[in-house]
Amino acid sequence: MSVAFERFACTTEDDNEPIMNAAELAREVRRLEITTRHQVTEVFAGEYSSAFKGRGIEFADVREYQPDDDVRAIDWNVTARAGRPFIKRFSEERELTVVLAVDCSASGLFASNAAGRTKRRVAAEVAAILGFAGVKKGDRVGLLLFSDRVERWVPPRKGTRHALRLVRDLLAFEPRGKGTDLAAAAERLASVLHRRALVFVVSDFLGTSPKRDLRTITSRHEPIAVEIVDPRERRLVSAGLIEMRDPESGLRVTLDTSSAMVRSAYAREAERLRSRVAGDLRSAGIDHVTISTDSRPGDALARFFMARERRR
Repeated sequence: MSVAFERFACTTEDDNEPIMNAAELAREVRRLEITTRHQVTEVFAGEYSSAFKGRGIEFADVREYQPDDDVRAIDWNVTARAGRPFIKRFSEERELTVVLAVDCSASGLFASNAAGRTKRRVAAEVAAILGFAGVKKGDRVGLLLFSDRVERWVPPRKGTRHALRLVRDLLAFEPRGKGTDLAAAAERLASVLHRRALVFVVSDFLGTSPKRDLRTITSRHEPIAVEIVDPRERRLVSAGLIEMRDPESGLRVTLDTSSAMVRSAYAREAERLRSRVAGDLRSAGIDHVTISTDSRPGDALARFFMARERRR
């Protein structure tokens, strides 16, 4: 089957989430702040800190050269002025630049759970957790929202007020595009990030080729793929004839879900497509965590950070 099928697997009849008024938005920001901060504090704040510390080095001072020092560290300018060799000393760079690159394309509007938690809403929760974890550790956190175009760019900054601004943007922003252009998002980041950054790419990765699309940032920055999935995308239930719609193109198709053959073929193709994304990320050396709409995001992130720390 084609990429079109890949998006059919995650469709919904509703193209838009309800638009919140100012009071509703304020309540939702507050609710998300409380729930995500609880997860940051109690679930994995320590794992976040240890998994990503020391991502670079910065100049500290100089000292006189001693036997067995690396000659490549010699500071030739100071050596020339002093008339004897000095070497540069470096310290671990504690402050990180963290960017949350969040996919807000139409495929994120799908939800199969009773609570109506769409992939986009779960992506916002994931980004909020990561954002609050970053500011809690003194990191600079930025936000890029993308669909088939770059929708919004918020440069990295520190502080709780900035983190709350990012949460408001995540919840209230209405994208102009419906499709997905991961490569365009990566190209924008490559042009605006002037120091090494940790880039959390939060997406369902449908219709993308992460190894190809993210190549503009993998050499200088460190992307981490946070894949948002819904259980119904992988397996159909027997519900007779159903009409499915590609939310990005509007194309429709009818499936007979009462047929075990149809359900089996659907599950196999869905697994093949997800395996392709995982293999693409693995071959590019990009860390990957999957979060389902029916689970608590903090739990999956905690397991991911703990596993990452063990590999260091």
